[in-house]
Amino acid sequence: MAPENLPHRFIVLEGPIGVGKTTLAVKLASTLGAELILERADENPFLERFYRNPRAGALPAQLYFLFQRAQQLSDLKQHDLFAPLRVADYLIDKDRLFARATLDEEEYRLYEQVYAKLALDTPRPDLVIYLQAPLDVLLGRIGRRGIAHEQFIDRGYLERLNDAYARFFHEYDAGPLLIVNAAAIDPVGSDEDYQELLAAIARMRRGRLYYNPLRHAAL
Repeated sequence: MAPENLPHRFIVLEGPIGVGKTTLAVKLASTLGAELILERADENPFLERFYRNPRAGALPAQLYFLFQRAQQLSDLKQHDLFAPLRVADYLIDKDRLFARATLDEEEYRLYEQVYAKLALDTPRPDLVIYLQAPLDVLLGRIGRRGIAHEQFIDRGYLERLNDAYARFFHEYDAGPLLIVNAAAIDPVGSDEDYQELLAAIARMRRGRLYYNPLRHAAL
């Protein structure tokens, strides 16, 4: 697929922890010759504290991500006139989704005040790819990839987060949305799956599409 034939200039991949969005974003950016934008979770000094003790680490971890993502996307906005094709592994809207799932009421009120003060002016994606998978699939992938601080992730927290993603994208209407059954296909390990997904991306113009190839439907 030639990048110049794509109807999209800013593609975002989203989904819960363990679904594989960063790995797929890296591969997609390489294929398309796109600028790659990653959320750099490993730079957050509060993340391991949060996974070990969610009550103690939730607010600083969330605020760090908010400032990091806001700065990164604001920098992109300033260069929109010269923007190349871009692929990102996060949607700024998901910051509030995580905040709602992790903070208590008082912390969330403080977070909302900070969020409002930032007056975010960030580029909007013209295609969002939402990767979804059941809880046990996510936990299995988290275990296999072996990132140390992720091994402390609580099953209940991941379940709440997965449900929050499902609710968020059920109502999402800010642009074209491609919903991918990431449990049934392997676009990173299977070239056939990857090429089919690329074709689905190229076809997306508006609305939403639930992507689950028929040859995988019975799996």
